[in-house]
Amino acid sequence: MPANTLDLVTELTLRRAAPADLQGVLTLLARTAGWLNGLGVRQWPAGGFPAGRIEPLIGEGVMYVLDAGEDAEAGDGIRVPAATIAVDGHADPEFWTPADRPGDALYVHKLAVGRAYSGQGLGEALLDWAALRAAVHGRPHLRLDCAKDNTRLQSYYRRAGFRHVRTVDLPHRASGALFERDAPGTLPAESSHRRAPAVPVVPAPRSGHAAQARRVLDITAHNELIEC
Repeated sequence: MPANTLDLVTELTLRRAAPADLQGVLTLLARTAGWLNGLGVRQWPAGGFPAGRIEPLIGEGVMYVLDAGEDAEAGDGIRVPAATIAVDGHADPEFWTPADRPGDALYVHKLAVGRAYSGQGLGEALLDWAALRAAVHGRPHLRLDCAKDNTRLQSYYRRAGFRHVRTVDLPHRASGALFERDAPGTLPAESSHRRAPAVPVVPAPRSGHAAQARRVLDITAHNELIEC
């Protein structure tokens, strides 16, 4: 099996979130926030985000979902995605200064993976995809911020190829640990249709999933989302 694929028990489709996905995205983010807060991590508000924080991301076309199709988890008639990620050019001015050259990067927000899909490498695959998107759009870096006291998550990002830039300690912000990774080659956007970017390797899933029926997520199938 190619190294750029994941063994999954459900086939997943990466797509831009649509307005109809709002409640599903809010549900996943709220569940993730509750799980984090249960671990003592103050990354996100315990009850999740208000619709007013997520609706603009969907409207701007920068929120993406991993859709599990007919296998999507449903609650109260709401289809909940397997994972979410927002990728845009917005550098938080409280964290990233002019000296950081904010325009040299794309920024990851609201990365969440449903607990039913944890341990299968989905987060790593989405970060690899986001790095490809940065490269194609001529941004040499992919950046994010996370909780200052969440050493477990910081270690996760280091394993995913990020380096710690610095920690900004603001009393009114739980986040502030800033991370950056290089995009896999900086490709000008106008040439992206002529030259496909290299596909990075993503981690193998936990062995417990290998005995189940295999489906794959191949991020090269989503070049149209990288390029547009």
